[in-house]
Amino acid sequence: MRFPAALCALCLAFSCASAPPLEAPADLVLYGGAIRTGAPGDPPEAVAVRDGAIVHVGALAEARALVGEETQLIDLRGASLFPGFVDAHAHLLGIGQRELTLNLEGSESLAAMLVRVRARAAAQAPGDVIWGRGWIETHWPEARFPTRADLDAVAPDNPVLLVRADGHALVANSAALARANITAQTAAPEGGDILHDASGEPTGMLIDAAMDLVAPLAPRETPEEIERALKVGLDVYRARGWTAIHNMSVSWAEAEALERLDARGELPLRVYNAVTPENLERLLAEGVRLSASGRLETRAVKFYMDGALGSRGAALFAPYADAPETSGLLQMNREAALPLWERALRNGVQIATHAIGDRGNAMVLDWYAAVLAAVPEAERRVRDPRWRIEHAQIVRPADIARFADLGVIASMQPSHAISDLHFAPARLGDARLDGAYAWRRIAQSGAALAAGSDAPVEKGDPLIEFYAAIARRDLDGFQGANWHAEDAVDRATALRMLTYWPAYAAFAESERGVIAEGMRADLSVFSIDLMTAAPADIPAARALATIVDGDIVYRAADW
Repeated sequence: MRFPAALCALCLAFSCASAPPLEAPADLVLYGGAIRTGAPGDPPEAVAVRDGAIVHVGALAEARALVGEETQLIDLRGASLFPGFVDAHAHLLGIGQRELTLNLEGSESLAAMLVRVRARAAAQAPGDVIWGRGWIETHWPEARFPTRADLDAVAPDNPVLLVRADGHALVANSAALARANITAQTAAPEGGDILHDASGEPTGMLIDAAMDLVAPLAPRETPEEIERALKVGLDVYRARGWTAIHNMSVSWAEAEALERLDARGELPLRVYNAVTPENLERLLAEGVRLSASGRLETRAVKFYMDGALGSRGAALFAPYADAPETSGLLQMNREAALPLWERALRNGVQIATHAIGDRGNAMVLDWYAAVLAAVPEAERRVRDPRWRIEHAQIVRPADIARFADLGVIASMQPSHAISDLHFAPARLGDARLDGAYAWRRIAQSGAALAAGSDAPVEKGDPLIEFYAAIARRDLDGFQGANWHAEDAVDRATALRMLTYWPAYAAFAESERGVIAEGMRADLSVFSIDLMTAAPADIPAARALATIVDGDIVYRAADW
């Protein structure tokens, strides 16, 4: 089934259905600004909410009839109301840890990053491990990866491990390499790489699976520390207007920490978990985990087919244009994956697979097709499994239609395109840019396209994601030649990418994703009307309120 037909049918039902008689006052009425429902029809004047559900979408006079003594009236004062924005791919624990460790986001040069490292080392005891994350070299004037020598110069007495923004590479100093016993003779593990200098010594750069070699140096995460980081991440996200997050690569310890937060009433947002592959057996045995509050669900498993484009780990059919000695790294093999995926399909577990390169995406589509053909619908616990490809960044044009044909969800991050445009042409060459970050063509093919941010790889701001989808330019307005401006999407599609399609990807489109009577009251309020504002003004706007199940979980202090 091609997706837009289902969406149109659902929206038609919304527009034609009549609301049942209302017997009790509303808990919440919102009015006084643009209300963008995500469904067909003229924008309404007001929205009313009772018991966590939307009970009125329409005229303000009719909403006023629902006002009682306890009803909270919210005058939007010119702000704009939208269906709840959902980050369809992010890493909640990493978002919190980015705030709690050495945050290298925004380092404009290698030299600027080293200033931060030097300051942290001065505040640490000798021998303490320094962890950081968020650097990306593609726009640095030095135009290169950092090295162990760079770090040794500013932090010789502390093991230093700094993870690249994409999470697929890190740089370690000499003290860290020594503590991890990594030498010129150390062999890179399968699916990883250890970069070496001209003399054969490790440069300090560890790619993908090679990062596991320094994992023992990481501080042990206690349940309390995990909860702390999750709470910080949740606070960041509700203040940005997100009502939900599809939480990727989740350990079982993190899933249990989220369950504890939810049980204590400390989970302000919806969280949809995709656990790591080693937890597949447990999920198969225990089944989908849905909390009593309805805000937390663990239903999916996240696999990795390849690495990232920036660190040249994405699997390509042909060598990298700027590094002809490599075509990327594969993280899986067919013989191991297909039996696991067949069991998942029979037992109703959703599969989400990271694939960035054109070869990586083609292989996932091939393997998904094989599993779907091997397990007839009658033998599946969920007939429409809604399997996903996470990122789907570089896709051969001939493979685009296969997403819709197979019913595979493209889970893509618009901000990747405005970050990657500064280095992807060098990595790929112009020819392979046709099919890169191809949101419009994937959506037009009939596939569901759920958008997210991949934070902490990116900032994790819904306004930046919306802007990137419609502008396909970086935050300074730069686009560059051969960047296929035609693959930007219209605003209605961008809104669907961040609201309805993420709900669909979580099997929740009958409850969330549009503003309509009977739907859950998950709502985002922004200071700007995304449907009419100049694109360049959107990233500078802000969230004013976040509402989940009718609860105001964030409200700007000055609004």
